Amino acid sequence: MTMSLDGFVEDAEGSSGPLYEDFDVLGRSDYMTSMQDETGAVLMGRRTFEMGGDPDSWADEGYEFQVPIFVLTHTPPEKTPKGTDRLSFTFVTDGLETAVDRAKQAAGDRAVTVVGGADVNRQLLAAGLVDELRVDVMPVLLGAGLPLFAGVGPHSLEKIGVEEIGVRTSLRFRVT
Repeated sequence: MTMSLDGFVEDAEGSSGPLYEDFDVLGRSDYMTSMQDETGAVLMGRRTFEMGGDPDSWADEGYEFQVPIFVLTHTPPEKTPKGTDRLSFTFVTDGLETAVDRAKQAAGDRAVTVVGGADVNRQLLAAGLVDELRVDVMPVLLGAGLPLFAGVGPHSLEKIGVEEIGVRTSLRFRVT
């Protein structure tokens, strides 16, 4: 997840735009290439899926993670978006644990990367289903909006990495 220095993943209007002004630089970075190589499946919430625009374009224009994508939702869309030989969409309606299990099976020996949203991340932490947190911090103060870790209880973390990618700072923690 990417958040502002004051801990928000969206501004007060519900936009995450100010957090991704460096998207072109990020997309071409060794950091992103490494994350893509590590990722065997993606898990996301329905709102994050919908924020991505036309999902058919993810296959056509090359979404950054060309792997199976598992969308946690109460209601799947009427039409499953098109995929490729590597990218597919599965809409999981029977709970967080099922979504994680299916994503882990699809990922094999690679990582399941959670790309959003804040609610899914909080649910995963509360359920004890997170091995590692990767939080990118952008040098912006949003002042208000959707906080990433609101309501998350105490967790012990071990710092395992810090990396600078242009203006952003990526922090990696193992959940202990």
